[in-house]
Amino acid sequence: MASTLCLHVTRFTTQFPICCRRSTAWFIDDTRRQLLHGRCARRWCCRLSRRFSCSLRLRSPVSACSAQDWNNCSDAEDERYDVIVVGGGHAGCEAALASARLGAKTLLLTLNIDRIAWQPCNPAVGGPAKSQLVHEVDALGGEIGKMADKCYLQKRVLNASRGPAVRALRAQTDKREYASEMKKVVESAPNLSIREGMVTDILVGKNDNVEGVHTFFGMNFYAPSVVLTTGTFMSGKIWIGRTSMPAGRAGESASHGLTENLQRFGFEAGQLKTGTPARVDSRTVDFSGLEPQHGDEETNWFSFDPKYHITREQMCCYLTRTTKKTHQLIKENLHETPTYGGWVEARGPRYCPSIEDKIVRFQDKESHQIFLEPEGRSVPELYVQGFSTGLPERLQLQLLRTLPGLENCSMLRPAYAVEYDFLPAYQCFRSLMTKKIEGLFFSGQINGTTGYEEAAAQGIVSGINAARHADGKSLIVLERESSYIGTLVDDLVTKDLREPYRMLTSRSEHRLLLRSDNADSRLTPLGREIGLIDDYRWQVYQDKQARIAEEKKRLKTIKVPAGDLVADVEEVSGQPVKDSSTLESILKKPHVHYSILDKHGYGNVALTRIDKECIEIDIKYEGFIMRQQTQLQQMAMQQHRRLPDNLDYYSMTTLSNEAREKLSKVRPQTLGQASRVGGVSPADITALLIILESNRRRVEQQKWHQETSALADVSQDTMKATNA
Repeated sequence: MASTLCLHVTRFTTQFPICCRRSTAWFIDDTRRQLLHGRCARRWCCRLSRRFSCSLRLRSPVSACSAQDWNNCSDAEDERYDVIVVGGGHAGCEAALASARLGAKTLLLTLNIDRIAWQPCNPAVGGPAKSQLVHEVDALGGEIGKMADKCYLQKRVLNASRGPAVRALRAQTDKREYASEMKKVVESAPNLSIREGMVTDILVGKNDNVEGVHTFFGMNFYAPSVVLTTGTFMSGKIWIGRTSMPAGRAGESASHGLTENLQRFGFEAGQLKTGTPARVDSRTVDFSGLEPQHGDEETNWFSFDPKYHITREQMCCYLTRTTKKTHQLIKENLHETPTYGGWVEARGPRYCPSIEDKIVRFQDKESHQIFLEPEGRSVPELYVQGFSTGLPERLQLQLLRTLPGLENCSMLRPAYAVEYDFLPAYQCFRSLMTKKIEGLFFSGQINGTTGYEEAAAQGIVSGINAARHADGKSLIVLERESSYIGTLVDDLVTKDLREPYRMLTSRSEHRLLLRSDNADSRLTPLGREIGLIDDYRWQVYQDKQARIAEEKKRLKTIKVPAGDLVADVEEVSGQPVKDSSTLESILKKPHVHYSILDKHGYGNVALTRIDKECIEIDIKYEGFIMRQQTQLQQMAMQQHRRLPDNLDYYSMTTLSNEAREKLSKVRPQTLGQASRVGGVSPADITALLIILESNRRRVEQQKWHQETSALADVSQDTMKATNA
């Protein structure tokens, strides 16, 4: 018997207003012909229901697919997953890839597939503390470091003249190439499906466990683990002066409904703000009077995978500065900005302020550095770093033209501010699973962070744990002493943060132990154990560690006779070299690098430049590293140490201003309590420990002097009595 298809188009015309009755009739007739030729009627019902958000009814021996027998529909099985990741930004990509690579059937839901891994602000990766995060994500088996190495326009090591704990690699990347390459990786990953959709509701079971998500157009996707990486899109609104519009970023719609849904489950939500500067046409900039900022001659790498160590031609960045005219124009129009005008109250990033914030907060400075950085090899757009603003568009070009070199520039895109919803991360465990709903994970800016690197770091943690939760395995927690990732997550879930969080080297009290160069030795074994490090990467890691261990052993045993090497070392270090000194002892001297061994034929030609840097750091800073390991053990014992009631925190100049203010207000009773006060960094606690120890020694010394003085007095009295 022929099947007859009846289409209920109650919602059809509202979803697709361009469809006329004739075209609809043609569609139904064509579908009917397909059914008459033996196609699966049930599958067509499911497809049409999902496609047009309408209900289909079959009058035939073939029954329709209903919600009750959803699992009996062959296509419906595609809507059940192990892990669903919501959002295709940097957190979402790392989460989805980690989950899929661990064997979990994963769905990545994003508002716009063409904007996967987009860099809406500065197209750059790395920088102080952020580069450590990128190295650690790569060491675990993540992707951001590989993409930065593959798509860089320029690379520089920051703080190169300082110690290894604070050195940082930064790469300016090609925005479009980066997104394109990451999209290819995501699209080709096994076990990973991508779909456009706006999630408005979390589906929760009777036992407060996540069951899936519901989208704006009525689709349900089911999974025991869901990762939310909403970025700036959750109730996002962009501002240019007094004008605003709902958007996650310029040209892209915001996501609505999800905040209210989460609040109904008892989550606390808040609002944060960030911004991005204008883009100018490089062809209209006069670079002749600007200071060029070239990349490093020797290229350094984020990834530990040598397959991605391919050098490219580097592009130049330029440095300009604000002028008195710039400052005057901003001061005269502060009332036109969303923040100072009073119509936006959300907090912005403390360590990446707008140009108006800089002018107001640092009035003693006559000028501020502004960097002009290319956004790609094939586009004329320049990113004006350090010049984000909320001023009206009519004033922005005038403001840009106050900068040297930009007097005749053309503005391609205006600067704007964006406010968005976030959920304070104290509502999560250190696994990044929420405390209220089992199987629901938060990552990225939804947790109150800012930056691609912070997002990627959270993404790989939540992706790993989402896959493990779906598989019934225990969740992974990175301790703060193990990694910058652990420090980041611990800060987020421990402190009640109310402003965008940015990773800083000062936030880690163990930064000498958590360097970029040893990220693989710290985390790659864990990545292997979890299942993200394949056989090739594991062999690369083992070979590197074997070379380093063997070389350290060689340097300990080989003694250097008097000669050119000794003379060179004495001249460079300014210190004498003892007779029969080992190569190891020579490397420990200041300003002496492994290259001096190569120069005099004592180096190892089998080592890579990266191997030599690792060896040199381990040997040169061995004493400092051992001392910090001892401090780490002491820190664990100090958590219950009581603090004197009369401590004057304001007099402790080694503490940050924020820490002095918060500690004076809270007056914590123990060191452990002090470490959990919002705004108090681990570095502040280390400084406080030093102060307490100094005070203890001073008290003991005073006590000793008093006891000595008392004994002397008693002795004198005894002698007087004897003489009498």
